[in-house]
Amino acid sequence: MSSANLGLPIGHATAEESPWVAIPGGELRLVHSDIATGTWVVVNRFEPGMAVQRHRHTGQVFAWTTAGCWMYQEYGVRYEAGSYVHEPAGSVHTLVVPADNSELTEVFFVIQGANLNLDDDDNIVSITDAESISHAYKMLCTMQGKQPPAFVGA
Repeated sequence: MSSANLGLPIGHATAEESPWVAIPGGELRLVHSDIATGTWVVVNRFEPGMAVQRHRHTGQVFAWTTAGCWMYQEYGVRYEAGSYVHEPAGSVHTLVVPADNSELTEVFFVIQGANLNLDDDDNIVSITDAESISHAYKMLCTMQGKQPPAFVGA
């Protein structure tokens, strides 16, 4: 088979090439960011009792829980290890991690579009998308003495 039949190169990043960075309430690892398509992939480790600001998604989100438990405050459904969650575009919710969790909660998210972070009156107070998460992740890597990945923000 000629190399012309293989198409574009396969993306790959080792754990060292996309390190965990500390964030309030846990850790974040950005494993893919495609600014052109608006798709970003993160893995989060959440500490018991933490919450993410209420937000609206402009695109779909696909989530896989690999450890622990989390939920959306508005729905009351617990997403335990092994759970898959699909969030349709336009969904609004507040991610919370039960305070009684005995371990970190780890969730793998594939996000299309942006998170529109909301205040109590549904005003947009900030936006997180492929571009902004790429910049923030690179900055956190540098601040925490870790090598920022070259593939992020492609």
